[in-house]
Amino acid sequence: MCLVEPRDTTVTEPHAQERDLLAEAAVAEIQSGMIVGLGTGRTAARAILALARRVRDEGIAIHCVPTSHASETTARAYHLPIIDFAMIERVDYLFDGADEVDPRLRMIKGKGGALVRERIVAHASERNVFMVGEDKLVDRLGTRSPLPIAVLAYGLASVRHRLANIGLNGVVRRTLDGQLFLTDNGSLIIDATLEDGHDIESLAQELNAIPGVIDHGLFLEEADEVLVETAEGVTRMVPTSVHSA
Repeated sequence: MCLVEPRDTTVTEPHAQERDLLAEAAVAEIQSGMIVGLGTGRTAARAILALARRVRDEGIAIHCVPTSHASETTARAYHLPIIDFAMIERVDYLFDGADEVDPRLRMIKGKGGALVRERIVAHASERNVFMVGEDKLVDRLGTRSPLPIAVLAYGLASVRHRLANIGLNGVVRRTLDGQLFLTDNGSLIIDATLEDGHDIESLAQELNAIPGVIDHGLFLEEADEVLVETAEGVTRMVPTSVHSA
């Protein structure tokens, strides 16, 4: 097997007069003294650039916890200070992207292969803000994106059999040149089709109970807010319980 890191998500800095309203909104709450979780993927990379601009222009002093080698590479390219997450108990703020978001702000994540680290940092974070384009909003999770499931290579056939028993069939992710895709932690990814009719909460519990499944892309309660990029600007979505309070 070949170790393959997630795809390069570095964002080239645009012309100084161009503004990225979504990225700016995602980093607007960040203040000096914070430990900031950096998500993985192209959208998160845009926010890393916006954060670097704030550090440069406003002089805010922060430390960053990347959720992947790719986001760490991007952060270092923009001279953001990185801190070892192994020594950190909590994070103040995390921004990240998502592959799908339903009306209850439940999400599918993991297209970039960093779902394990993304969940760990999200659960250590006091506040989690996710960024998506309007096309990522769906009525039902699994409408457009497969469900990534991180698994050990050891016992792969047995795990796939268990997944099939709960109605999940998929393929082991490969790179464009046919190599097995391995996460930063050395796990394989099974991209499973999520059919209509699954009870999402029950499915997440079933996946958590399968030996050999390291993690999965059902992020059901992590979002404190979702920022949606539209043609008119940026729309903010919060969980119903928070909105009604």
